[in-house]
Amino acid sequence: MPSPKKISDFKPLFTNLAQSSHYQVYFGGLSRELTSYLGQRGVDTRFIGESAGLLCSSASIPGSSLATADVAGNFMGVAEKFVHTRIFTQLDLEFYVDSEYKMIKFLEHWMEYATSGSGVSETEDGYFYRMRYPYEDKNRQNGGYKCNQTKIVKFDRDYKNEIEYTFIGMFPINLSSTPVSYEGSQALKVSASFNFERYIPGKTSSKSVAQKTNNNKGESSQGSQEPNDRFLGPPKERGLNSQQTLDELYRAGREGRIKSATEFIGPLQ
Repeated sequence: MPSPKKISDFKPLFTNLAQSSHYQVYFGGLSRELTSYLGQRGVDTRFIGESAGLLCSSASIPGSSLATADVAGNFMGVAEKFVHTRIFTQLDLEFYVDSEYKMIKFLEHWMEYATSGSGVSETEDGYFYRMRYPYEDKNRQNGGYKCNQTKIVKFDRDYKNEIEYTFIGMFPINLSSTPVSYEGSQALKVSASFNFERYIPGKTSSKSVAQKTNNNKGESSQGSQEPNDRFLGPPKERGLNSQQTLDELYRAGREGRIKSATEFIGPLQ
């Protein structure tokens, strides 16, 4: 049941909240054909891999929902719901436009590439659109207009913790009109909406898989499964240096697992 609490009991929690202004977007996994198509239009690979993500002034951590079906009759008087599809929302991104307009070209010609399969010059009267394949091979890796390595990394100002999302089958589906005006100049921005098949929460690199830190696995999840021991053993036996010792001591004290440093470090020799 609820009980009275002191401000000092929950102050450590509410003074360590994540901030919304620390994040990074990385565009990656574009096919060689798409990269070449963009390069011919002045959008080089360095801009795609580095500058485009830095110019992202507004993003959102992705969300999803579960579509369900109603089933009645398995049990008398009981209606059940079962999940049949996971539905992902679109990703809306807003970007500052650089003085060379590469940001607009990047988005514009990415969408243009997806519809440029006709091989007919756009200046001809009989021009028509033909859609390209999303992937050019059965392994869903080469060619096409979808990419599998675009990421959003959310971190905080101390750079100690982060959460990463990798988008699979991502491509732009809407490029918003960008208003311009003679009145009061300000930084030009462009907005685009991206569709994706799914996302993977957590790291996905081969290194993270080998270290078993992929998919948000790692120290934080393992720490929650540790037994609530009052004596954790001398730090040297656990391979901790002085800074790690202080960090773990602070964490153990805040969680109420110890009352004094002696319980954590062990008896003095």
